[in-house]
Parts: sequence; structure tokens; C-alpha cells
Amino acid sequence: MKLSGTVMIHEKAPDKTLQVVVFNGNAFRQGFDGTTAWTDDPADGLRVLSGIELTEAKRDADFFRPLHLQQIYSSLTFAGTEKVGDRDAYVLAGTEADESEPDKIYFDVENGLALRIVNPRHTPDGEARLQEDFSDYRRVDGVELPFTIAQTGGSADFTIHISEIHHGVDLDDSEFAKPQGGDSKVQ
Repeated sequence: MKLSGTVMIHEKAPDKTLQVVVFNGNAFRQGFDGTTAWTDDPADGLRVLSGIELTEAKRDADFFRPLHLQQIYSSLTFAGTEKVGDRDAYVLAGTEADESEPDKIYFDVENGLALRIVNPRHTPDGEARLQEDFSDYRRVDGVELPFTIAQTGGSADFTIHISEIHHGVDLDDSEFAKPQGGDSKVQ
């Protein structure tokens, strides 16, 4: 559909995150405050996540997730090499205790940077495999970070072009809390 809008992502160590996507005048927000995961969008309203959705939100909010792979996965194995675009990649298959199909993480053979992650996502509409491709790496405060993230899977495909990344910003914990008011649905 070629829609465009803005994306704002705030993360705070060790486990807080807020994502706000605005397009066509509609705001889609999701957050995790270290305990409670929630989403708020025009179609479903405010909803508190539970079950597998909460588990996924906790995992995604781990600020140090790339360093915690051996703790996240009960099994982490080398699954060979594959091409991601024109790049050769090492593939790791990571299985959590409660998953049957492993997540796949693709690392560039030349520089070790993550090129792709494929894993399940659960929503009220069911399960889908989400693929995230990372490119346009740039150095920010001595860390190589992707400035383009292409997400495919589920009901829509997105390409996120990041314009700025700031480290060390003082974020108040209240920013990540579930919004007050409205009827919240628990899923």
C-alpha cells in the first residue's frame, strides 16, 4: 500500500521498551515496563498482553538480548550457511523450551553483524513467522547499528528507515507504563 509514517522507539536497560508508530493519522503503541506488556491501537484499543504474547514482549524488551542468547534459548546450534541478499551468513537455530520451531539468526560471515532474524509472533489473529532484515549499519557511539529494518510476515510488511539514534537519554520509567483510562482488554 506504500504508506509512510513515523516510528519512535525508546528502550531503557534492562527491560523497558516503548514503540509508537503513526501513519494515516493513527497511532499504534506498544510497551513493556519490566512487568506489564500492552498495546494500544485504533482497532483493538488498549490491551494487556498475557501468555505467549507476554513472553515474546519480555524477550524483545531485553536491552542486552544479543548478549543473552545462551540464556534465552534452551538449545542454540549452528545450522549452516545461507545467503541473505548478496551476503554469506552463518545461521544459528535457537529453540526455547516451549517452542517447536526454532528461531533463526543470521550473522554476516565477514563482519559478524546480524543480517536477519526469523521467529514466531503471536497476536489475537494467530501465529505468524516474522522476518526482520537489518542493513545500512552505521557506527553510533562506537556501536554498529542498523538504520534500515525490513519486517515481513503477518498481516503487513514494513521497512523502517531510522534517521537518528541517541544513547544515554534520560528516560523516565513512567514513559513505559500502560496508559491509564479506557477499557483495557486482557488477552
